[in-house]
Amino acid sequence: MSFGNQITWDDTVLPFQLDVSDIRGRVVRLDGALDLILNQHQYPAQIEALVAEAALLTALIGQSIKLRWKLSLQVRGKGPARLIATDYYGPSSDGEPARIRAYASYDAERLDQTASAYSQIGEGYFAVMLDQGAGMTPYQGFTPIAGNSLSDCAQAYFAQSEQLPTRFQLTFGKSQMPGRPSHWRGGGVMLQHMPQVGEGVAAPEGSGEGGLLLHTDILAGEPAENWNRVNVLLDTVEELELIGPTVTPTDLLVRLFHEEGPRVFDSTPVHFGCSCSGEKVRQTMSIYSQRDIGHMTTPEGIVTADCQFCGAHYQFDPKTLGFEAVKLEDTKADNV
Repeated sequence: MSFGNQITWDDTVLPFQLDVSDIRGRVVRLDGALDLILNQHQYPAQIEALVAEAALLTALIGQSIKLRWKLSLQVRGKGPARLIATDYYGPSSDGEPARIRAYASYDAERLDQTASAYSQIGEGYFAVMLDQGAGMTPYQGFTPIAGNSLSDCAQAYFAQSEQLPTRFQLTFGKSQMPGRPSHWRGGGVMLQHMPQVGEGVAAPEGSGEGGLLLHTDILAGEPAENWNRVNVLLDTVEELELIGPTVTPTDLLVRLFHEEGPRVFDSTPVHFGCSCSGEKVRQTMSIYSQRDIGHMTTPEGIVTADCQFCGAHYQFDPKTLGFEAVKLEDTKADNV
């Protein structure tokens, strides 16, 4: 199945609710979007795995944000994988697709080819950022790198910052149909218990690394029983069901949770998309002095910049860049 022959549930996020268990969730399928994200760069296999997992998490978490908002994930570590960054742009209007992009910064010489992808991050933090638009203070939440995957980090974030039991089950890899080229494909399920009004955390101390709360530490009584039962059901899912070349998201929910009363809502299409532009790069350059810009100028007399997300290449006349140039242009505009 190539990007040009996608099936209807590719590159979508489907929200659902389990009425019996008071649990909500989402099913994600990324095909062409994930392929475009990873094909922008020639990442080593371990970095590809981290970017793929981060992209799936971002699509699942981001689906709940409002129109025109932006949700970002950042994973920063002291290991060879220095930074994994993703952005999810909410649809510009009802019925429009969301957009997603991702990239990684890493030290190729320090990568340990015999170790797991996740171990390449080392000590660091997992951050969730929400930009609600002009005039609003962006939200930022952090949790330490812990557990055995980025999914574990995301689960810890929701337990610590939101006190919401949250679970992710993801898989990804290269897929190839007979007679067609291989391409990236990923899928996953997110579960989240509905907020318990007036209820505190069940466990006085977290059972995770360094006392971090885990999703199993928060609930007690019947809600905890419901949560544990649904998680046991999720553990039975197979990788091919998650990736879903032949299993629709609705069929997957029936297979896993038919006794929990699954109810689905409208799905959101997710496309690869980058927000970079020459004007935004020019604004970024405005923090530099003309002397700094001079150091960035090539022997050919131009300043170049590449977008780390999509690889777009920009060229500028150095005389138009830097805060001194911007200040001069503003002065001219004031005199008009």
